[in-house]
Amino acid sequence: MRKVLNLNSGWKFTKAWTSLPDTLPADWEDVDLPHTWNSIDGQDGRWEGYYRGSCLYARTFKTPRQPLGGGRVYIEVLAAGQQAEVFVNGALAATHEGGYSAFRADITELCAESGDNLLIINCSNEYKNSVYPQTADFTFYGGLYRGVNLISVPDTHFDLDYHGGPGIKVTPRVTEGGAVFELESLVKNPSPDYTVLYAVTDGAGREAASGARPADSAAIELFVPDAKLWSPAEPNLYTVTATLQRRNEAVDELVTRAGVRSFSCDPERGFILNGIPTPLRGVSRHQDRLYVGNALKREDHMEDAALIKELGANAVRLAHYQHSQDFYDACDVLGLVVWAEIPFISVYNPDPAAHENCVSQLKELIVQSYNHPSICFWGISNEITIGGASEEIPERLRELNFLAKSLDPTRLTTLAHLSNVPVDSETHGITDVIGYNHYMGWYGGKTEDNGPWLDGFHRARPDLCLGLSEYGCEGIVTYHGPAPKCKDYSEEYQALYHEHMADAIDARPWLWCSFVWNMFDFGAANRNEGGVAGRNNKGLVTIDRKTKKDAYYIYKAHWSPEPTVHICGKRYSQRSGETTVIKFYTNEPEARLYINNRLVWQTKAAEGQRVFERAVSLRPGQNLIHVLTPHASDATTIERVETEPGIYSLPDAEERAKFTGNWFENFKGEGLTRTLDFPEGRYSVRDTYETLCSDPHAFSVINKYMKLATNFSLTPGEGNWHQIHDMTPEQLRDRLPDGFLQVVNRELIKIAKK
Repeated sequence: MRKVLNLNSGWKFTKAWTSLPDTLPADWEDVDLPHTWNSIDGQDGRWEGYYRGSCLYARTFKTPRQPLGGGRVYIEVLAAGQQAEVFVNGALAATHEGGYSAFRADITELCAESGDNLLIINCSNEYKNSVYPQTADFTFYGGLYRGVNLISVPDTHFDLDYHGGPGIKVTPRVTEGGAVFELESLVKNPSPDYTVLYAVTDGAGREAASGARPADSAAIELFVPDAKLWSPAEPNLYTVTATLQRRNEAVDELVTRAGVRSFSCDPERGFILNGIPTPLRGVSRHQDRLYVGNALKREDHMEDAALIKELGANAVRLAHYQHSQDFYDACDVLGLVVWAEIPFISVYNPDPAAHENCVSQLKELIVQSYNHPSICFWGISNEITIGGASEEIPERLRELNFLAKSLDPTRLTTLAHLSNVPVDSETHGITDVIGYNHYMGWYGGKTEDNGPWLDGFHRARPDLCLGLSEYGCEGIVTYHGPAPKCKDYSEEYQALYHEHMADAIDARPWLWCSFVWNMFDFGAANRNEGGVAGRNNKGLVTIDRKTKKDAYYIYKAHWSPEPTVHICGKRYSQRSGETTVIKFYTNEPEARLYINNRLVWQTKAAEGQRVFERAVSLRPGQNLIHVLTPHASDATTIERVETEPGIYSLPDAEERAKFTGNWFENFKGEGLTRTLDFPEGRYSVRDTYETLCSDPHAFSVINKYMKLATNFSLTPGEGNWHQIHDMTPEQLRDRLPDGFLQVVNRELIKIAKK
C-alpha cells in the first residue's frame, strides 16, 4: 500500500551558502516545516531587511521499502516560494517555478539502497523574469511554507505525475432523482491483474453507490439516488474512495470528498446555486499571519475559514494565487463558495516563458483542486493592465480561458479588472463572468460614486455578468475621531465606507459577487502608510486575528442569520465634550440604548436598517454603555475627558484631508482647468516615475503630491518602487484623487528636461 511519510521535522537551514554540501551540515540553523525566512522582515516595514534571495534546506531520510520489493519513491513539495530545485544525494531531482502549488518528483533511482539519503531543497524568492507574480502589493515570502512528504508506492499505483494532482477526478452532476458521479482515475503500469474499486459514501458513512473498472480504463459513472445538494446553508459532502485491487489485495487507495451542486450566472439574476438566486457576498483572503508569514498550519487555515463563516459570508476570493488544500477543505466543510485564481497580476510580461509559467500555474491550480465542491470559479488574471495596456493581453487571456475550459468545462471562468478598464474593452466577454476592483472613496472619488458606476456599467453592458471583485479602505484601530475623513486611516472612516458599500451592494442583487478587500490585514513589504509599515491594513480583522474592527460587524449585521448587536467605537474610549454619538449595528427588529443603566433611547428598525445612531450626554469620567435587543446585547465604557489622546490622530492627517476628496475643486480657484498640456521638452504626468525621480526638481514635485494623495513617499529602489517605477501617474489615474493629474501636471510642465 501507499505510504506517505511526513518530512516536516529535523531540517537544517541556511541563507549563507556557496555550494551544495555533501553531508548534513551541523552548523546550519535547526528548523521545522512549514517555514519561511520572511516571517518578520516581510511584515515589519524595514524594506532594506526584506530578504529576497536563495536559501537551502537540508535533511536526511532512509529509503522506504515496499513489502514485496520494487516500488517507486516520490518526493512531494506542497509549496516552495517562489522557485525551487530538489537534490537527492547531490543529483538534481526536480525544478519548479511558481510559489503556490505542489509538485512531485520520482526519486527512486537516486535513493541509496541502505543508510541515509541527503535531501537538499534550494528555495528562492528572487525576482525571475519568467515567473509570476512579477510584482504585486503583497509580500513574496520565501521558503518551504506548506511542508514536504515522502511517498512510497508499489510499481502499479495511482498516478503521481500529472501536475501534482490527487490521481482521481470526481465530477458530480445533478440529474433527475439524484446525481451521477463521474469518476476517473489514472493507474500507472496497469495489467489485467488489477482492478479499481469505487465507493461513494454519504455524510453518515453509509455507502450510496459502488462499482469496479479494469485498471487500464478506470473511468465509471455511478448513480446516487436522492443525493443531498451542497450549498453554503447545507454543505453536504460525499466521500469517494478508489481502491486499486490486485486479486484479493489492495495495493493503493485514494480518498477524496465531493459535493453535488449546480450553478450558473445571469446578468440580471446574479449567481444561481441549485436553481436558486444566491448573490455571493464575501471577502478576499491572503495566506499570512503576524510574524508567522505564510507558514501556516492546518489549524490556522481552519480558524481563518471559521472567522469568515462567522461573519456571515457565503463566499471567499482566494487572492492572488493557489491556496493550501487545507483551506479549500475548510471551505468545502463550512460551505464557502470559492473564486480560486493564479498570480497573473499587475504587470504583463511579454516574455513567452512568462506566459508558459501562467499556463503551468493554471494547470496545477485546476488539476490539484478540481475535486473541491466549494470552488465554482477559476480566475485567470487580476488587474493585469495596471502596468499598461498591451495588444497581447486579450490574446493571452483567451488562451488561458480556453485552457481552463479544456481542463474543466464544469466551472465558470472569471477575471478582475482594474477600475479604469473601459466599458467597451476587448477583454470583456473572454471569461464567463467579470469583476471590477473599485476603490472609490479611498484612492479617489467618493464612496457614493460606487453605486452609480455599477448602474451605469450594467445599463451599458446588460449582456455581462458583473461583480465587485475588490473594494475596501484602510482602517487602523489606533486612530479615532468624531468627524472621520477619507485618508485619516481611522477605524470610524473605514466603518462609514463599509456601511455605505453594504447598502449599495444589497440594493443590487444582480451583482453576482462582491468581495471585501480584505478579510485580514496582510503583509505588504513595499508599503509604509498610515503609520503602519510593511502591511496592507484594509482588513476587517487585524493580521494577528485578535481584533475585529468595527467594519467587520456591519457585514455580520447584514449577512449573518445569528442575532447580532455591536457597539462601535469601543477603542475610541476617551472622548471630549459633553455629548457624543453612540453608534451600533444590529440585525434585530428593535433595540434599547442605556447610558449608566438608564434607558435613553428605544428604537425599531426600518426595513433593511442595520446602522443606528444616537447623540447622548456623558457625565465626567467613565460612562457605562449598554445596548439590548430581543436576542443579543453588547456593552462598553466611554470616558469623558477634557482632551482626547494625541495618538488618536495620524500625523499630517489634516493637511492631507484638505486634498483627498477632490483636488480639482480645491485648486479651481487658482485657475486649474481640466485640460492637460504636454509642452515639448517639459516634464509631465506622462513621464514614468523613474524619469521624474531622476531630476531633483521634478522629484520634489511628484514626491510632495504623492505623499499628500497616498501617504506613500517615493523612494527609488524601495517600498512600492518596484511596482510603479516604469509606470506614469497618468496610468494610475483611477487610484488617485480627482484633479490630482491636473495639479501635478501644472507644476511639472514648468520644469525643463535636461
